Amino acid sequence: MNDPDRERDRHCRAFVSDAGWGDAARTALAGDASARRYARLTRGDETAVLMDDPPPAHAVAAFVRIARLLRGMGYAAPAVLAVDEGQGFALLEDLGDDSFSALLAGPVAAALEGTLYEAATDLLIDLHRRPAPSDLRRYDADWMLDDAKLFLESLANEAASASMAVEFEAAWRGPLEEAAAGRHVLCLRDYHAGNLMWLPVRNDGDNWHRVGLLDFQDARSGPAAYDLVSLLQDARRDLAAELEAAMIARYLQASPDLDDDAFRAAYAILGAQRAVRIIGVFHRLARRDGKPGYLAHLPRVWGHLDVDLAHPVLAPVRAWFDRWCPVRTERVAP
Repeated sequence: MNDPDRERDRHCRAFVSDAGWGDAARTALAGDASARRYARLTRGDETAVLMDDPPPAHAVAAFVRIARLLRGMGYAAPAVLAVDEGQGFALLEDLGDDSFSALLAGPVAAALEGTLYEAATDLLIDLHRRPAPSDLRRYDADWMLDDAKLFLESLANEAASASMAVEFEAAWRGPLEEAAAGRHVLCLRDYHAGNLMWLPVRNDGDNWHRVGLLDFQDARSGPAAYDLVSLLQDARRDLAAELEAAMIARYLQASPDLDDDAFRAAYAILGAQRAVRIIGVFHRLARRDGKPGYLAHLPRVWGHLDVDLAHPVLAPVRAWFDRWCPVRTERVAP
């Protein structure tokens, strides 16, 4: 352990001790694509989760703010037990091990899948009936375009004319402005099976009360279709087309103020935007951060992209891909 690691560990131990958990046993938990680390603290029958977000990221402040906002709305975000925003530590309520991903990889998957996705869709229906906080940054067309441009990094080793990036931006501009034009909601921006927890004991009312929420520190004010397509076009697991269609219909049936055609167009646009951003991010994680495991998901993400590009609203983007990336679903990083 080098000196910075020792210093980080010293600060962590001091934080845990000050929070009253100094005598707890610590077990590492699986992390995510960021530098954040998580551990479960156990003392007797009590548990808590330690979030360690080292500099320079410091997502703790944003996480704590959104957690408190969601809990104030009645959603099952983890309670914040202690926090040191300056050092990047938080002690959180432990929501357990039953993530949607874990359950859907187990023996009860077939019996539970529909229930889980209905509950997750119902949570979005309820959330989107509420106004987005006015002080959240707006996930607008410019920001979406910047995120989509991460895709171009995945082509960095390929011969291409200097016009590729210019044509890419021109193709995306109109669709993204159309998707961003509608009413904005509180958009959690990483709403998928890996970040959703199943809490059946909380069945004290509406279906969505049983859905625990994690990894929402990047929440913004964004288009309503964004989190739904994040849920249903999951980069890490396959979802039957029939289930995806049923959940879109469920959402629309409960949202009579929405224009069906406009929403479905936005869903395709945002699905395609997410796919190209994810392709870029997964390549970056492999090349820059030494995390090649994410590349195994690329064929699935390319498949989502092809499905979304079939929508007429994305004709300019599809033309760009037909020119620059004519072979798509088989593409993986070398």
